[in-house]
Amino acid sequence: MMTNGVVHANVFGIKDWVTPYKIAVLVLLNEMGRTGEGAVSLTERRRLNQLLLPLLQGPDITLSKLYKLIEESCPQLANSVQIRIKLMAEGELKDMEQFFDDLSDSFSGTEPEVHKTSVVGLFLRHMILAYSKLSFSQVFKLYTALQQYFQDGEKKTAHDTDMELTSREEGDGKLEKEDLDVSVREEEVSCSGPLSQKQAEVFLSQQASLLKNDETRALSPASLQKELNNLLKFNPDFAEAHYLSYLNNLRVQDVFSSTHSLLHYFDRLILTGAESKSNGEEGYGRSLRYAALNLAALHCRFGHYQQAELALQEAIRIAQESNDHVCLQHCLSWLYVLGQKRSDSYVLLEHSVKKAVHFGLPRAFAGKTANKLMDALKDSDLLHWKHSLSELIDISIAQKTAIWRLYGRSTMALQQAQMLLSMNSLEALPAGVQQNNTESFAVALCHLTELHAEQGCFAAASEVLKHLKDRFPPNSQHAQLWMLCDQKIQFDRAINDGKYHLADSLVAGITALNSTEGVYRKAVVLQAQNQMSKAHRLLQQLLVHCQRMNNTEMEISVLLSVAQLYWRSSSPTIALPVLLQALALSKEYRLQNLASETVLNLAFAQLILGIPEQALSLLHMAIEPILADGAVLDKGRALFLVAKCQVASAASYDPPKKAEALEAAIENLHEAKSYFAKVDCKEQIRDVVYFQARLYHALGKTPERNRCAMLFRQLHQELPSRGVPLINHL
Repeated sequence: MMTNGVVHANVFGIKDWVTPYKIAVLVLLNEMGRTGEGAVSLTERRRLNQLLLPLLQGPDITLSKLYKLIEESCPQLANSVQIRIKLMAEGELKDMEQFFDDLSDSFSGTEPEVHKTSVVGLFLRHMILAYSKLSFSQVFKLYTALQQYFQDGEKKTAHDTDMELTSREEGDGKLEKEDLDVSVREEEVSCSGPLSQKQAEVFLSQQASLLKNDETRALSPASLQKELNNLLKFNPDFAEAHYLSYLNNLRVQDVFSSTHSLLHYFDRLILTGAESKSNGEEGYGRSLRYAALNLAALHCRFGHYQQAELALQEAIRIAQESNDHVCLQHCLSWLYVLGQKRSDSYVLLEHSVKKAVHFGLPRAFAGKTANKLMDALKDSDLLHWKHSLSELIDISIAQKTAIWRLYGRSTMALQQAQMLLSMNSLEALPAGVQQNNTESFAVALCHLTELHAEQGCFAAASEVLKHLKDRFPPNSQHAQLWMLCDQKIQFDRAINDGKYHLADSLVAGITALNSTEGVYRKAVVLQAQNQMSKAHRLLQQLLVHCQRMNNTEMEISVLLSVAQLYWRSSSPTIALPVLLQALALSKEYRLQNLASETVLNLAFAQLILGIPEQALSLLHMAIEPILADGAVLDKGRALFLVAKCQVASAASYDPPKKAEALEAAIENLHEAKSYFAKVDCKEQIRDVVYFQARLYHALGKTPERNRCAMLFRQLHQELPSRGVPLINHL
């Protein structure tokens, strides 16, 4: 069978075959050899040499596109190639025969034009050998295909010229030229025909690299799958093509097709013996256990936890039979991921860490101090840099960013995120391709977005989010990261602005991306709407869930929300044990951010209980880390609370000292108001101006009092009343 001048019989036995496009490339090589050194400048020859490798290894392209590429490098040679192909296509069959006979002369002589072992020499020899194996009927079909290839190229060239002239006359040539370029690329994909083994390998490696580094520049899922189906039609046992099909189906969340392709990949890997050659007799079993492990990871990604557990059990069984400890460690890690649905997940994590240390595999440490944790990551980084493992280096930096944020060190987190984004990849990437589009970069960009939003820089956060959306389209595998980040920022802004109905509408989207976070946000909305009973019931359920799942960070946040419910219900004494429990957890896991927030809540509880002096001394412990690394909202709340304590403490002072204390409180209120204004927190601004008006009244400053009172009235009419005294708000 023959299509487009290509022999499809015995595909595995033929490394290369002759096509009309390759004949055009042979004409180019022949003309380059015949052209003297003086006829082509050094710059043009350098461009031609750079052009040759993509032409030899890439898929077949249209003749008009080939002319254009050659003309960009050397216009004189492009004209010679065009004339030579025209004479061959419009002549007779013997002209093509003579051309292939003359190719052998390139290797003759004491100083041949082409060396036999060079890239060009190997290509010429493969083409000569493939042509010599063709029968007469196949040679005739090849020549007919060459004539058709030439005629299609001439029509396309004439069409391009007409389009360019028309666009110049109409004055909108730029848009039409861009549309034309897109159609040319689509035509190249659809009309390239079957690929040789080398072309297929280059095509697969390029697309796999683009899917990893810059998914937006790769072929669309439909176009890529069409190409892969065409490739597998002529070479159904090409294992790498099945794996790329698996990656492509993951882009569109097609669980059936991705599972099908993954199983075919490992089946073909075993059939071709590729694993056995590289791993000896152990290759067959190795493929089986890693196939089961990959299948478990696939099901886990789609949320099919029962099927994932069955596949993981199979992988563990085979790995135990083969005594493969590394595979068992990977299985243990995935078992922990699956075990997060159960209460014994923390035991599995500890076992995983012990096994990782025993077999020299770097893994995360739980419950360690910052210096020990960073030392562990440093030791891993030394190995990563030593072996130039760029992907693991990126993951390590992204982990450090998340760890510093967890510890409440926003400056260090910002530094790590910026360092990752400014790094150059250690891998060779094509020109114009993004540095890296892995999960690590998505995580770093999301942290950067949240850090900017916490400081009230919403315009900068919006720019980073826009870049995330462009770099990780909604159908890409890491898009859920920025979707959740975007929803959380919108929720926080709606709560700060007093738009509780808008915040409530965002809860569904957050829940779809992270169920635990969604339940917590729902409780926050209910609390803001004064639905205390519903909020308390929901928080208690979430607290039990977090304790069972060992989600310490969320557990502390829930405890703080429960304490706020108690004092808003005029029960501050009940809130104290809850706050002490939250403080103990924060100190144990060294979560500075949450520890500072807990201290703020404890100080506020003491203020309500009538001991403002102790509350003020307690605030001095928390104010420094909050002002250094805290969010803008936390800074405002801390200064607001300091002002409240100063006013309460000044009640027993003599008049001169009391006036001085009130003046200091007004200064703190003014600074707190500036922080609240950065995040558009109107409710807190309303409370601040209320206190300012009261203090100005006590000091006898009537104009300032009236100005603050007018602003309070405007905000109070705009915002809903919470139905509790203002002094009971933190």
